[in-house]
Amino acid sequence: MKKKHLAALLTILLISFLAAPVWSLEQGSVPPDFQLPDLDGKEFRLSEHKGEVMILKLATTWCPTCRQQSADFHEIGDFLKENNIRLVEVFVQDSEKMVREYIDNESYPMSFDAILDDGRVLKDYSVYLIPRVLLIGPDFTISRDGNMLPADELKKELEKLIARAPAVSEGAGEAK
Repeated sequence: MKKKHLAALLTILLISFLAAPVWSLEQGSVPPDFQLPDLDGKEFRLSEHKGEVMILKLATTWCPTCRQQSADFHEIGDFLKENNIRLVEVFVQDSEKMVREYIDNESYPMSFDAILDDGRVLKDYSVYLIPRVLLIGPDFTISRDGNMLPADELKKELEKLIARAPAVSEGAGEAK
């Protein structure tokens, strides 16, 4: 029985690594724009945050790995706040009630937007695996598109992104 579970896990991991080039967006490309409601019913448009460093997380409420990625964001929350990095979490295939329950007891020190997908992000970003984490620079281009990223690696990637465009990111990303 353990061998079957191990074989299934290895197969999933192999498919994840092989599928990455198919579903990831090219580094340096502009992310597909979207305008969708947040939990307060206000429209959030991704492109309106050009000039900010952003983490775009595509996730669901029922995914344990998505919850772990959120814990990693909390671990470096002060770093994200100090560097005006906005976290945008788009919940694909979840109801407003599910999302509210998921983040009900969460407190984010950084700028945070919880967005409800209506299927457009799922389609436009070709979401097959979750969580999917994209890092978007102040020039509104993708510097990373992939699956889960541990807190220490995420921080290193963000430090490189901030160093590339310090003049553009200064003052950007203030909390609304």
